[in-house]
Amino acid sequence: MSRLLVVQNHRGGGPGRFGDWLRADGVSTDVVHAYAGAPLPRRPGHDGVLVLGGGYLPDDDVRAPWLAPTRALVARAVERGVPVFGICLGGQLLARVAGGTVRGAHGEPEVGSTPLTLRPEAGDDPLFRGLPERVTAVEHHVDAVTALPPDATWLMASERCPYQAFRVGERAWGVQFHPEAGADRVRSWDAARLRARGLDPVELSRRAELDEPAAGAVWREVARRFAAVVAGS
Repeated sequence: MSRLLVVQNHRGGGPGRFGDWLRADGVSTDVVHAYAGAPLPRRPGHDGVLVLGGGYLPDDDVRAPWLAPTRALVARAVERGVPVFGICLGGQLLARVAGGTVRGAHGEPEVGSTPLTLRPEAGDDPLFRGLPERVTAVEHHVDAVTALPPDATWLMASERCPYQAFRVGERAWGVQFHPEAGADRVRSWDAARLRARGLDPVELSRRAELDEPAAGAVWREVARRFAAVVAGS
């Protein structure tokens, strides 16, 4: 069975259904609770690396001192061709490591089920080729990648945040959205905090529920394809 190292960056931010899908496709997940002080390996000894989201910028080393060793781990994985998948903060961290730029509180926030557009460059991508031209995913961010790394392949965009998915090299992917999160995640968000930001929690949940069947099928397929990449490594 292939083994995937999963870096978790906050208490509530586990691999969710993405981890379930990967395990169903023969990839075991070793979750490192980095936010709680669990040590990270200095070198990628697994068949792949998954870096999850969190409320930090990728170089926020004062508040999140584990991010420095995470960046080093991801850099070594990319250099060695070890498969990498970065989600939200994890995607921003991959962009930062590979020479892109990330800015805090950039542009308009994206919260809830968000429409995404597949770009033509995804046509031959191992994970994104053949996906629907329009799909949705759960988002909850104010920070964003503002410039892709040199030679990165731009795969998906949204109206408010252009760099929703990209690939670095042949086997490292970053996404701004949360394929591991479904409508249940949206229902769990603090309703009072959403209302204070001018958002309607009931409508956010309703929209996510409606989008869930189609979106879940797409991200299940992406997980299957990433599992195949990991197994092939």
